[in-house]
Amino acid sequence: MTGPCFISFFLLLNLLPFFQTLEASHCSIKGLPLVRNIADLPQDNYGRGGLSHITVAGSLLHGLKEVEVWLQTFAPGSRTPIHRHSCEEVFVVLKGSGTLYLASSSNKYPGKPEEYFIFSNNTFHIPVNDVHQVWNTNEHEDLQMLVIISRPPIKVFIYEDWLMPHTAAKLKFPYYWDEQCFQVPQKDEL
Repeated sequence: MTGPCFISFFLLLNLLPFFQTLEASHCSIKGLPLVRNIADLPQDNYGRGGLSHITVAGSLLHGLKEVEVWLQTFAPGSRTPIHRHSCEEVFVVLKGSGTLYLASSSNKYPGKPEEYFIFSNNTFHIPVNDVHQVWNTNEHEDLQMLVIISRPPIKVFIYEDWLMPHTAAKLKFPYYWDEQCFQVPQKDEL
């Protein structure tokens, strides 16, 4: 038995374990090299136009327990939702510029946020549960940031506006980039 059909079948049989490994490794550290090229990591906008999100190192994708690292790029005019989370967050602005809006969580609702202009080579952190939004207010250039969070996977509370009460914010968990790999923990009971 020779010819194109046999060769195709032979290639498929030999490549099948490779494709199974690719599928299995999306949500598992098994088979992932220690050193990875960022360009080879999956990126998506998760239905948010103008966003490019890459989980560089994550809890669900890579087995990290204390921190998670993202590379996020925002096209001109795009932004995060107004939100808060019960973890610390650190940003390093790699390129571009924009605006950070930050409000305290000490009142019943966020209220008018403070504005901070952010530029390439800036770094800033968001205190636990402080309501914030990052916006690429630059009309001509992408805003690209390295983002580090503590206590992953992240639980995000989303606000419709800055006057929405904290108790009315909507929980999004698992967050969009964790949905595919998140598994409900098994209960340890009968």
